Amino acid sequence: MPLVKAGFVVLDCAEPEKLAEFYRDLLEGEMTDATANRVEIRGADGTRLAFRRDMNATPPSWPRPENSLQAHLDFVVEDLDEAERKIVGLGGRPVETKDAAGPFEERGYADPAGHSFMLRTMAPTAPKQG
Repeated sequence: MPLVKAGFVVLDCAEPEKLAEFYRDLLEGEMTDATANRVEIRGADGTRLAFRRDMNATPPSWPRPENSLQAHLDFVVEDLDEAERKIVGLGGRPVETKDAAGPFEERGYADPAGHSFMLRTMAPTAPKQG
């Protein structure tokens, strides 16, 4: 039997209930546990996140240089424009970033509490040549 039963990425925020709703709706998931200071969700794809109450939490200022990107979440989507409309409708906002070089397109966002996350598309699979 494994020693660790579950793993979570935990985001500190002033209002965990509201932030959990944002990610629950974005990930089309469900709330799995809630206490006065912590809310846990599981997305439809199995992603597990938790939100811990911290009245002094301040989000990073990324992409501005005065406060580095401490951590962020990545989500893979098929349609960036559709996902962006949903994020903005739920209270998130796009974050100005330079286009990143690489095999996939990505866009940066901040959730309603200011935590950074990225959406990216999967790299296209090219057929083998020769």
